[in-house]
Amino acid sequence: MVPPTGDGGSPAPIDRPILEFLQTRLQATGQVSRAAITDASGHLELQVVFASSYYPASVDDATLTVRWYTNDDFTIHYREQHAEHTWECRWDRHPNPHNTRDHFHPPPTAPTSGDDDSWPIDHRDVLRLVLDEIEDRIAVLWDE
Repeated sequence: MVPPTGDGGSPAPIDRPILEFLQTRLQATGQVSRAAITDASGHLELQVVFASSYYPASVDDATLTVRWYTNDDFTIHYREQHAEHTWECRWDRHPNPHNTRDHFHPPPTAPTSGDDDSWPIDHRDVLRLVLDEIEDRIAVLWDE
């Protein structure tokens, strides 16, 4: 298999059972209005839409996109759409020329290169870390 280029991808195939697990977990929360596995972007991924009631009115839309690979590489992209701008960040584990395998593309624009970092191995621990950081972001939004 040829690795995808420029998409935060990995040379391994997508791990659909992990995406399905994450989908089930996220759909069970009040913060998520929809979680669906799709290949609409040309890549199999979990697309999550957060409930608008969870955010202040200044946020038009908030989403999370997850690609998890069979070798435990991943890319998790959080995005908020505001009337005048987009705020986004990304947690990644994949081989690339711009950072170590584990890295973070910080807000507000998720630039490449990111910041080298270290993530847990287990997908449940990574999800918890990401959701905790999103919770912190939402608290900041409500305080603005």
